[in-house]
Amino acid sequence: MRRRDLVRMMAAAGVASTLPRAAFAGGSAIQLGFDPNRTGATIPRDFIGLSFERAQLSNPGYFSADNKQLVALVRGLSPAGNLRLGGSSGEHTDYIGDTDRPLPFEIFGPEHNKSIKHGMFVSTAALRTLRGFLDATGWSCLYGLNLAHATPEQAAREAADVQRILGPRLRALQIGNEPDAFRNRFRPAAWGPRDFLAEWDRFHSAIAAAAPGVKFAGPDISNKLDYLTAFAQAAPRYPDVIMLTGHYYAMGPAGSPDATLDQLMEPDPKTTTLKLAGVETVQAAVRAAGLPYRMAEGNSCWDGGKIGVSDVHAAAIWGADTMLRFARRGWIGVNWHGGGNGNYSPIVGTPSKGFTRRPLYFGTRFAQALDGATFLDTGATPDDPYLGYYALRHAGRTRIAVINKSDTPVQVQLPGVPEPKRTILTGPSASARDATTLTQRSQRPERNMTIPPLTAILLTLGRGR
Repeated sequence: MRRRDLVRMMAAAGVASTLPRAAFAGGSAIQLGFDPNRTGATIPRDFIGLSFERAQLSNPGYFSADNKQLVALVRGLSPAGNLRLGGSSGEHTDYIGDTDRPLPFEIFGPEHNKSIKHGMFVSTAALRTLRGFLDATGWSCLYGLNLAHATPEQAAREAADVQRILGPRLRALQIGNEPDAFRNRFRPAAWGPRDFLAEWDRFHSAIAAAAPGVKFAGPDISNKLDYLTAFAQAAPRYPDVIMLTGHYYAMGPAGSPDATLDQLMEPDPKTTTLKLAGVETVQAAVRAAGLPYRMAEGNSCWDGGKIGVSDVHAAAIWGADTMLRFARRGWIGVNWHGGGNGNYSPIVGTPSKGFTRRPLYFGTRFAQALDGATFLDTGATPDDPYLGYYALRHAGRTRIAVINKSDTPVQVQLPGVPEPKRTILTGPSASARDATTLTQRSQRPERNMTIPPLTAILLTLGRGR
């Protein structure tokens, strides 16, 4: 719903006093404030992440230091991010060690998952080129193993080679992808969280014996939070489990008529796979396990993304706000899923034809500018559900991010006078393709600002604050 529609609807209902004053002609600006003495989570250096299908390793030339354009694009997102390999193809990808098998394809993205189920493999050659890619980008790896169709012994053999070849670039192993979706697909109808934990334990024992000292993450669920709760309760028994992981898609499937731009920008999309109650369940799991949580896979719309929604400017604004919103909750990372030419992928293309950046790439770079920053407690009067507002302490300075997710301008009064230089993420319209820009500009420092529609601004307050 657009802000102007919300204003009209709520005014008719007699609750207009709860609306942002800036929505009315002549109204005053939204007053933004923060408490410098109340601090929250700190954004880790490897918060920025990408997620790819494990089947992409069937082509060792993709994740390779020789794929220089992709290396540059990934480094452009972060000098120390995290590459997660998994996806549904991971459950159909065999580990075959040394091989001279011909390559089955150049790229594998979410658009290939329904049509390609066989002939995918991981070789030691692919692991070696992956190590070179990680060294060239400065990124770490969250590596997914096959749970659905492999044996514990097969997973252990692969894990040992992954540990040996990736070395310090290996952040952790995940056993299985979306195990909460195995029932009636890869496992019997009665299979549930307890069965998953028993099977995970058998795989863990075999892997830990074959790769001593390796770290684990999980359960890498889709959306059934009882699996996360069960895993979190069991996690303290495993000192080598270092994080909880799960997936988040704002909407879906892509073919649903409800998956629209207006729905994406809603403060609480009706079709989200992780509503507020679900987020609180995640936070409860974090407390139970005593471990941090990483969104290891996710994006705007599951089933590969939706044309006109996932590949346009609005996705950049949504992505920037989503990353900062999750980081403020203490989540230690967001890995946007993609690869190939997936509609929601931040980077699309092939080594032979070249790569391009989608709007979400620029939204991710906007959030990356705050890596290492610590959140401060904030307040906005009156509150506006379409306005993302974040105050952070960064390298001894106070930085303010204001994100307008609506299609109308909004006036804000800043909690201090900003420096002239600021970073601006903007575009001509919600549905614009290849027109999102992320630039630094110098403007006259003023406390009262008008934030244009679908625009995010990052600024630094003067040294007086």
